[in-house]
Amino acid sequence: MRIVTWNVNSIKQRLEHLLAFLREERPDVVCLQETKCVDEAFPRLEIEGLGYNVATHGQKAFNGVAILSRWRLEDVAPGLPGNDADDHARYLEAVVSVPRGVVRISSIYLPNGNPIGTPKFAYKLAWMERLIHHAARLLTHEEPFVLAGDFNVIPEPQDAANPQKWTNDALFQPESRAKYRELLALGLTDGVRACHEGPGVYTFWDYQAGAWQKNDGIRIDHLVLSPQAADRLRGASVHKHTRTWEKPSDHVPVSVDLDLA
Repeated sequence: MRIVTWNVNSIKQRLEHLLAFLREERPDVVCLQETKCVDEAFPRLEIEGLGYNVATHGQKAFNGVAILSRWRLEDVAPGLPGNDADDHARYLEAVVSVPRGVVRISSIYLPNGNPIGTPKFAYKLAWMERLIHHAARLLTHEEPFVLAGDFNVIPEPQDAANPQKWTNDALFQPESRAKYRELLALGLTDGVRACHEGPGVYTFWDYQAGAWQKNDGIRIDHLVLSPQAADRLRGASVHKHTRTWEKPSDHVPVSVDLDLA
């Protein structure tokens, strides 16, 4: 079972890219971020035409997450628990039924947090704290689950081609990285790092200053696995070729393969 996360940076602008990827890779589940459209405007019919069920949690021009699945989606729940006043469309959770049971999937678009020292950074850390509490609750179900998305966190120096460039960025602050480690310390596994330990694994290249051409990338798109999912992990991939497509997203799809289906 292949589960993919991809920040498409506007579903309207990147629809043909998404459809091409779905035809090419035929993943079982795809978690999208930064769809940047309300639910009613999401291109559901085109995606359903390729055999996917669709759940969305959208917001006009900003944020927005979605889950696409070849399997039926159940118990669809938009919004990260812990703050009823938070109206940002950044979290969507659903249960996917597969022949050997179920897997719970979350599509996550974690706040960027820049600039440091502003309410935006405080919101990022508070959001991460809510995610940690929610993940702890999910662990009590003792079922496979995957937290997939754009975490906007560079976990370690080796996750950036030039870490010194990010020292004043919210993505690489000690507080952000500590929260990510706290999440993993619950007993969760970074799926990509479990399969690829060394440097040079990146998922994002900025549009500016020839970052792609220089391979000046960072790893901020993660698939975090519960122990029950990690036990079934068979591989992980970064689909870099999509960054070479015309007018691509600045993120590329990232996937894990689980022995679930």
